[in-house]
Amino acid sequence: MESSTTEIIHHILILLLFIITVGMLAGRLASWLRLPDVAVFIIAGMVLGRGLHLINATSSSLINQLILTVGSALILFDGGRNLRLSGLKKVWITLSLLSVPGVIVTTGVVGIAVHFCFGLDWIFSFLAAAVIASTDPASIIPVFKQVKIKERVRETVESESAFNDATGSILTFALLAAVTSGQSLHLGNMAWDFVKTAVGGIVVGAIVSIILTYLVAHFRLGVLKDYTTIAMVVVALSSYLIGDMLHVSGFMATFVAGLIWGNADTMGLSMNDKLEETGSFADNTSVMMRMLIFIMLGSQVDFRALGDYFWPSLAAVLVLMFVARPLTILLCALPDRKVKWSLRELLFMMWVRETGVIPAALSGMIAGMGVAHAGAISAITFMAIMLTILLQASTTGLAARKLGLEIKPDTRS
Repeated sequence: MESSTTEIIHHILILLLFIITVGMLAGRLASWLRLPDVAVFIIAGMVLGRGLHLINATSSSLINQLILTVGSALILFDGGRNLRLSGLKKVWITLSLLSVPGVIVTTGVVGIAVHFCFGLDWIFSFLAAAVIASTDPASIIPVFKQVKIKERVRETVESESAFNDATGSILTFALLAAVTSGQSLHLGNMAWDFVKTAVGGIVVGAIVSIILTYLVAHFRLGVLKDYTTIAMVVVALSSYLIGDMLHVSGFMATFVAGLIWGNADTMGLSMNDKLEETGSFADNTSVMMRMLIFIMLGSQVDFRALGDYFWPSLAAVLVLMFVARPLTILLCALPDRKVKWSLRELLFMMWVRETGVIPAALSGMIAGMGVAHAGAISAITFMAIMLTILLQASTTGLAARKLGLEIKPDTRS
């Protein structure tokens, strides 16, 4: 028994070290090729998994589920941590509409496309659409570190990507509950479940983060100040765990926890002396989680299913990019008369909507649960990730320049 346990531990450690090593090399290659690293991680996973069979973890394995859960929680926390409440106040109407009604509009439009392209029942069509309805802070935020654009556009797109990940996750799990219970879809019940899990997640994340933020940053109560970075990880993971155990949104909880942690100054608290330490740790952890999630995802791509569903998947994703996204932006941004978005800004927001970490994690979880039509859902998700990241993320800088939204660096001495 002891020998067997040791072998399992060795296997897991070897797998993690191998993926991280490959991830570092893939990251350098992505930088050299000027491609989003997520796309290269997926390709590396495909080569090492289905190609060379060097990564054999299944979607239902414990190590895979652990990577997806922990990785998603830490990335969402980091997304919230990097947002400033002062910036959100300026665009809160657009942001609110994009983060909830916008995800629902996207799910509805793409769900209709999936239904007619794949011939799936409506509930499975909307489930597949919900998985890919959110945008991705893990892909978008690094892009805007390289491409400097107008502040209010950047804040809106980054904030939307963090907020709608939680919304997309809640909507996915609401639909998944209807699928796995075998009951018909009741919009009233689903709406109530949505509100309950969202509000519950917000409350859990707020309580956990406020308590630990005070214990870290308060002048007199800050007994954990020397352990700020460790406390940050505890806040992220415990918010998700408590939320999940209470059957509310763990993803919303960890995002809200990150938002409160990153805006501690609004409560009269200060972590200024720890910003460099926590920022460096969070950035490196987020990159490592992206390596693990996307290389694992690539290694599990079912080429047979992708081949079987290639054309309907491509059609559904094209509807996502060129119908659902523009419609969502028009419906959610135009009503915000206070901001008065220009046509150029609206066009830019229509183009920037990468699919990434959370949809990948949701797709992996659905496959691990053995849900019907999981192969089709995985094919759609994979197509959405590759097409939006390779096509849209790679051309964000070009789009910003053509639309006159790029901020030129000041070269004056």
